[in-house]
Amino acid sequence: MIVVMDLEVGEKEIQAVERVLEEYGYSCHLIHGEKRLVIGAVGATQTEVPPALETMPGVEKVMRVMQPYKLVSREVKPEDTVVEAGSLRVGGGVISVLAGPCAVESRTQLLDTAKAVKAFGAAALRGGAFKPRTSPYAFQGLLEEGLVYLREAREKTGLAVVTEVLNPADVELVAETADVVQIGARNMQNFPLLKEVGQLRKPVLLKRGLSATVEEWLMAAEYIMAEGNYQVILCERGIRTFETYTRNTLDVSAIALAKQLSHLPVIADPSHAGGHWRLVKPLALASLAAGADGLLVEVHPDPARALCDGKQSLTPEHFAELMLYVEKFVPVLGKKLWHGGVK
Repeated sequence: MIVVMDLEVGEKEIQAVERVLEEYGYSCHLIHGEKRLVIGAVGATQTEVPPALETMPGVEKVMRVMQPYKLVSREVKPEDTVVEAGSLRVGGGVISVLAGPCAVESRTQLLDTAKAVKAFGAAALRGGAFKPRTSPYAFQGLLEEGLVYLREAREKTGLAVVTEVLNPADVELVAETADVVQIGARNMQNFPLLKEVGQLRKPVLLKRGLSATVEEWLMAAEYIMAEGNYQVILCERGIRTFETYTRNTLDVSAIALAKQLSHLPVIADPSHAGGHWRLVKPLALASLAAGADGLLVEVHPDPARALCDGKQSLTPEHFAELMLYVEKFVPVLGKKLWHGGVK
């Protein structure tokens, strides 16, 4: 349930309501919106509404949340959540592009890519130091060495860093470098990992699982928010279907639906969806038209020599071409392109 509080309510009244809710077995989440202050009351087994709740000082009304995901739902927070981290802003009427190589392969490769995507308008640098791969014999990333290069790239470009974590034991290590911690598609339902990043107080980028429904995707976000981390970015990266001409099938409808069901910002990953660099531009523009708040794009200085996902990676020149299209398209949507802290 949600308890809608008066915007002018004091800390004493908030604490009194939280005490009553906790006595009935609920955990409380204080959510500040633009037009209202809400206490989200989440309980796995307790559904009883405390009888005197609506008469307590500062309480405007008590409402049931009908969706299985509570904190993620627009019922709890009607206005959009805006996630900010360093040079990056996602949501709130701006379009942000996160770009970089699938994997950090070397210092030179990462720095060259970071400088290029910065020059062409990216708001954040993505790059995997830890890489989950289908084959145990494929390149798994540079691990801690990759984190060192990501920190240097941030120092030299000012771009926020987005990188993936695979193991709950590595969350603290990765979070020391990352401005945004990514949960990949294969780990969307790794619940111990979701709970661990939920303990962080920095943004989490949550990719949709390979065969996950929209509800399962939003419930995964609920795991993170239930631990107290409300800075979650949803990422649609394509799902597995019967189609073989593309790597995955970009579910454009899921972008529009997630924006309706949830207040969290949604971005799209056209690179993993299409699986070929020539498909990135049309899929990116389609995602923005469907309401996406940003894009996650793979860029590599020499895709033919990439250690992973070279086929779907843009060269810096192709990324520059994509950004020209995005810059022209964004005003049509009534939004602005976010350039690393400058609209």
